[in-house]
Amino acid sequence: MRGNADPAFNTEGYDAINENPFLSTASAPRSTFSIDVDRASYSNVRRFLTSGQRPPRDAVRIEELINYFPYELPAPRGEDPVAISTEVAVAPWNPAHRLVRVGLRGRPIDVEKLPPNNLVFLIDVSGSMMSENKLPLLKSAFSLLVNELRSQDRVALVVYAGSAGVVLPPTAGDEKEVILQAIERLEAGGSTAGGAGIRLAYDVAKQSHMAQGNNRVILATDGDFNVGTSSDAELVQLIEQRREQGTFLTVLGFGTGNVKDSKMEKLADKGNGNYAYVDNLTEARKVLVTEMGATLLTVAKDVKLQIEFNPSRVAAYRLLGYENRLLRDEDFKDDTKDAGELGAGHTVTALYEVIPPNAADAKTVRQPDPLRYGGTTPRTSRAESDELLYVKLRYKQPTGLTSKEMTHVVADQVTRRPSVDFVFSSAVAEFGMVLRDSPHKGRSSMDSVIVRAERTRGEDEYGYRAEFIRLATQARDIMARESVAKR
Repeated sequence: MRGNADPAFNTEGYDAINENPFLSTASAPRSTFSIDVDRASYSNVRRFLTSGQRPPRDAVRIEELINYFPYELPAPRGEDPVAISTEVAVAPWNPAHRLVRVGLRGRPIDVEKLPPNNLVFLIDVSGSMMSENKLPLLKSAFSLLVNELRSQDRVALVVYAGSAGVVLPPTAGDEKEVILQAIERLEAGGSTAGGAGIRLAYDVAKQSHMAQGNNRVILATDGDFNVGTSSDAELVQLIEQRREQGTFLTVLGFGTGNVKDSKMEKLADKGNGNYAYVDNLTEARKVLVTEMGATLLTVAKDVKLQIEFNPSRVAAYRLLGYENRLLRDEDFKDDTKDAGELGAGHTVTALYEVIPPNAADAKTVRQPDPLRYGGTTPRTSRAESDELLYVKLRYKQPTGLTSKEMTHVVADQVTRRPSVDFVFSSAVAEFGMVLRDSPHKGRSSMDSVIVRAERTRGEDEYGYRAEFIRLATQARDIMARESVAKR
């Protein structure tokens, strides 16, 4: 079963998303946010559509849909572990607007050259994990990762239900049969002592800490923490403490009916890790094998972006997605503010829809009242230049405490032939806006999504883009049925 469970017993939880509005450059020239490398929303949306249902509006996080796909972005060449690239073209759903793509890529590292891993698999074996798409799928998923481990790696296995316990002490990665047998013996039953399990897993990780290695707890659960240390605040505090000690957290969500999406995302964010939703074995292979370096190894932490728009070239702008990653402008240089982590080879895309000053709807953007005591005078020479916007990025080394800043200037030049990846990422963004019935969707439609995605499928080594086209087609059919039913 890949769709929702019986609605009478459905306790899935999603945080409300209030979409970013268009902001006047005159009053808010800067946009500041933390990067997001989570991809859980895409596979969760896929689960709903595959079962013939339209996903809940707040399950659709546009930035996670866009970043589910790998893109060909320039790799870092210098000392910095991240590279910035940009592209500007016409917004497909509103030709009077422009679409700006800001792309990041983390330094790729060959799997053979990854530092040794000190991993603790923390597995939920409570009664809610019995169904086929939970513990059985989880076992198969972790078996894929075990087959990729090396002799220098260490793996421990901690489980929790009514209580928490160590099933397998730290074991060398080449003792695969021992690890696989420990996983295979797992059975579901009991209540969910999630807090106790997380605490024990971190303790086990600390005992085997590798000073020059990747120390990480991988939590696999449906997110249903309901016994013991269960409040979000308590769990977050624990995870923040352990992250400062050098142990990061990856969260893998499984199953349907009681997926606590908002809680799992929050725990991963606070643990300097990532959150993925595993709805089938193909997704498990993507997260734990194909993208293992990006999933397990952080090359830059607390990565923040700040975009400053030129008011003489941009009347207003809107960031697509990242609503729960927004930061205050003054947080950008505050090294105590937590932000997102970038994995080895990870790519991150952020899209801005920009309204030029000469656009017909430029005057419709809400403006604040003028300041009684006046405002700051813009730097005239820069404002009159051909710069469209200015990108600033800050990051810390994985074990660092002080951030470093990078900058990138974007000229006011619209490309007539945007790259294949630009067009495809815009199709994914449009897909999300249509699913959410966004007030900013303009001329968006699933037909437009499908046409542009088909045109930019490319080589598609793993079939991700072909699958997206199938999902967009399913979404179109589901929405057509809904429309007929409402008549």
